Amino acid sequence: MSFDVGKAALGNPGRPRVFAHPRERMLGFSLLELLVVLLILSAVATLMVPAIRTGTGTELKAAAYTLATALRRTRYQAINQHRSEALVLDVERRLFSIAGEPKPRRLPAELEISLFTARSELLNEHAGTIRFFPDGSSNGGRITLATPDRKLLIDVDWLTGIVRVIDPAS
Repeated sequence: MSFDVGKAALGNPGRPRVFAHPRERMLGFSLLELLVVLLILSAVATLMVPAIRTGTGTELKAAAYTLATALRRTRYQAINQHRSEALVLDVERRLFSIAGEPKPRRLPAELEISLFTARSELLNEHAGTIRFFPDGSSNGGRITLATPDRKLLIDVDWLTGIVRVIDPAS
């Protein structure tokens, strides 16, 4: 049995209230406790918004590595088939295609895309190719993929044909 001297019983204000069980006092949550919980939840939600926005960063990385893989595949096709092969990139329509694939692949609409390649490899003002030769070399080039807060570069070395994804921020 416990006594709560600070609170008066409803019927008799001069007499202390007697509780049969210590948990009898804790039947609910106080307004202050609820406000603290809401404050914590709002702080967690505020911290989660930037984490959700990095989903675009994930799409950026995925697109860069997809393009890099396609370029490497094109290089290996050129070496294995003993003829030049090219990856075609249409910047305006956000499509790229590899020789031997029936359907072009689409890049995410949120990304800014630019292509730097040899003038002879430009198909029009919005599309061009990066070409690989049977010895593994390339005409070289760079594809830049960017979001408002980050960009990744896909470099193709003209001498070796090696494809690298570069993060200029690191």
